Amino acid sequence: MPPTLTANTWILLMVVAALCGIAKTALPGAATIAVALCTAVLPAKESTGAILLMLMTGDLLAVWSYRHDADFHMLRRLVPAVLAGVGAGALFLHLASNDSTRRLIGVVLLLLVVITLLQRRTAGWSGPDGTPAAQAPPSPAPALRTGGASGAPATHTAGSGLARLAYGSLAGFTTMTANAGGPVTSMYFLACHYPVKAFLGTTAWFFFLVNLVKLPFSLSAGLINATTLPLTAITAPVVTISALAGRRLAEHMDQRVFEPIIIVLTVLSALPLLR
Repeated sequence: MPPTLTANTWILLMVVAALCGIAKTALPGAATIAVALCTAVLPAKESTGAILLMLMTGDLLAVWSYRHDADFHMLRRLVPAVLAGVGAGALFLHLASNDSTRRLIGVVLLLLVVITLLQRRTAGWSGPDGTPAAQAPPSPAPALRTGGASGAPATHTAGSGLARLAYGSLAGFTTMTANAGGPVTSMYFLACHYPVKAFLGTTAWFFFLVNLVKLPFSLSAGLINATTLPLTAITAPVVTISALAGRRLAEHMDQRVFEPIIIVLTVLSALPLLR
């Protein structure tokens, strides 16, 4: 049976579900705002488990919507660092308090925003084809390795090996400890100068695979239980509708508008974690 919650709590949970859906198909930074709201109305463990299941519901729609837009070559190169981060996050959950974990992630996110903006300003990052951002020619769509039947050629690995290691491990750590890995990968993929659909497609597949890896850890930690499962079932239609709406929004999103929105959402999502 669904848990007994107040009307205001249910309203906030529906807002959380809507943010989870639109985060998966249009605005990745919205997921961390959803995490902050959910944490305010549910106990820590129930909040983490419920958010994970809502995000996985959105994952299914996102990977189908962007099945031809992800850079799988780069994703494969991120796997070792992400797995290390997930393992470190699972260990950290057993050792640290909820407050210290939340504040640590908030500080990390704000530092990543500053670093990314500085790197973009000095053109120190490379694009998906390995060309420095200041020299990379504009392109309406990247040539991505989709792994499907489209025959699209592959890109070179995005960014340097050190950047993949740092951002991949941080993404795994923050997503395992607080479902807050979206802003980390957003900063990395922005630094790689992906167009809107390539950005969203690579992000969608990244978190679909990461959340599958997290699922056994979450089950063993008791994050998914008799409370979180009914919550997910009730909120699933809201996640689905908002994800479909986000897909329509992304089709009309201009790159010059998209990138500042992602940066602003990352900052906004980090601030509540610092309290």
